[in-house]
Amino acid sequence: MSTTDRRVRETFVELADTLVDDYDVIGFLDLLVHRVVELLDVEACGVVLADHHGTLNLVAASSEETRMLELSQLQNSEGPCLDVFRTGRAVSMDDLAAGGDARWPLFAPVARAAGFTAVHTLPMRLRDVVIGGMNLFGSAPGGLAAESLALAQAMADVATIGILHERTVRQHEQVAGQLQSALDSRILIEQAKGVLAERLSISVDDAFALLRDRSRSTNAKLRDVAADVVAGTITDLGT
Repeated sequence: MSTTDRRVRETFVELADTLVDDYDVIGFLDLLVHRVVELLDVEACGVVLADHHGTLNLVAASSEETRMLELSQLQNSEGPCLDVFRTGRAVSMDDLAAGGDARWPLFAPVARAAGFTAVHTLPMRLRDVVIGGMNLFGSAPGGLAAESLALAQAMADVATIGILHERTVRQHEQVAGQLQSALDSRILIEQAKGVLAERLSISVDDAFALLRDRSRSTNAKLRDVAADVVAGTITDLGT
């Protein structure tokens, strides 16, 4: 077994281990986007999910540049994640400089300015239920190999099952509540990142890394660590 094959197997085990009754949705999706970047030939990854109103919201991003680009898509109501959510079908643009402006006149220039020249967006769906999309961004023009796309879709499917498992498929209100809770958690985490970045004079990416490391080292939910930072209960991060 190659190192890559072993890492893929370990990643699916790691993702599956989070599928428990009280799993941390934000921590789970953060793990997902970072593993996608690690295992596939992409520069960045982001995940958007729909809330109970059917409005897409950013819930995970592998970097601050990705987060800002995803927010730009959502604010302008234009981009591959919206197309995928509406149709339930994957979207790929191998070269944003060649055809991106015609399809997404607002999104494509912003993506290129962020250093991304290709995008591949996969649906997060279970049967007929589409809950969002996973965006893969490349820093060089070109498509992804079929094997890479298949692996990415499998990882997106695992994430979808983790959010929309059988009992939540049958209970729509529980699904809506779970997704809303994830979105509320993301807001709190963004606040904690800002607090740490200002307090320690570091980048927001480094601030998030500190939050994630404390969450994993203490086996605490990422949301709970963020809440403690915002409340001032945790003051020793970065020391």
